[in-house]
Amino acid sequence: MKLGPAVAGAALITIVAACGSSTPTAGEGGGGGKVGIDHPRADSDFWNSYIKYVPQMAGELKVDLMPPTNSQNDVTKLVNNVQALIGQGAKAIVMAPQDTGAIATTLQTLENKKVPVVSVDTRPDKGKVYMVVRADNRAYGTKACEFLGEKLGGKGKVVQLMGALSSINGRDRAEAFRECMKSRFPGITVFEEPTEWEGSKAASMLQTRLEQHPDIKGVYMHAGGVHLAPTLQVLKQKNLLVPPDDPKHVFVVSNDGIPQEFEAIRKGEIDATVSQPADLYAKYALSYAKAAVEGRSFKPGPTDHDSTIIQLPNGLEDQLPAPLVTKENVDDKNLWGNQVK
Repeated sequence: MKLGPAVAGAALITIVAACGSSTPTAGEGGGGGKVGIDHPRADSDFWNSYIKYVPQMAGELKVDLMPPTNSQNDVTKLVNNVQALIGQGAKAIVMAPQDTGAIATTLQTLENKKVPVVSVDTRPDKGKVYMVVRADNRAYGTKACEFLGEKLGGKGKVVQLMGALSSINGRDRAEAFRECMKSRFPGITVFEEPTEWEGSKAASMLQTRLEQHPDIKGVYMHAGGVHLAPTLQVLKQKNLLVPPDDPKHVFVVSNDGIPQEFEAIRKGEIDATVSQPADLYAKYALSYAKAAVEGRSFKPGPTDHDSTIIQLPNGLEDQLPAPLVTKENVDDKNLWGNQVK
């Protein structure tokens, strides 16, 4: 898969702080060193796209990147991989812990060793982080709720295929979707299914719900990278994979922004997705890791790349933009899912 030009230039970030001042630009600060990176899994189209962006961005940003490890959705492997990277001389670590509660001890160890951590896509529940590079996951759930609520006219039944509730992402998306439905569309019944980010569980749960409630008219998938194919297969088996203007159509909203979702939107198989910026996750995770080993720091406030840094109890989070994609804007060439060849 060949990646298109997702980013112009290799300049590092200049953040405009809330007070109006700015942090040092690239080249200021002191020190440097190797950056270790652990990928969370290789069984998701979204994460595989992110993984392919990493070496491209490392080259553009001139990051001294060590050979990546992959923890395969296993926190024990993540801990062991991080220990190995530190042993091999990593001065900063980029990770994406899928169990955001179980990584706290490792983060404490890294803080004691003065090794800064950049967390991608997920926000650790506890433990110091230099920067979280993430989009506003509560906004994902709200956008999906608003889309489905309007399509269903505020009435009917929907299934929420949740990720893992051990992950802040799963909790944020689920809670926001639930709260929005309760407050804005009380006439819609929501069936919640925790899939642990597994496609097979999503398929089984959706099939069971459709057998129990054949009048379900909406599905919210927390992760198109693992939920899309099995969801489409179940709808096809139930003769529900029909165009949006067919009365039997089940409205589907996803999260990820992978090319497969865009193609499904064009075909009328699903109706919308929230585009998580895989390219920007790779770019800014490595940018912040390089800034960390150079001794630079950042403050809450707007950035020069259309995002906002917020203060966390345990660090900072750069919330990158993640637009809703429908048939109206699915061909937008600026979306990373349309730059992957």
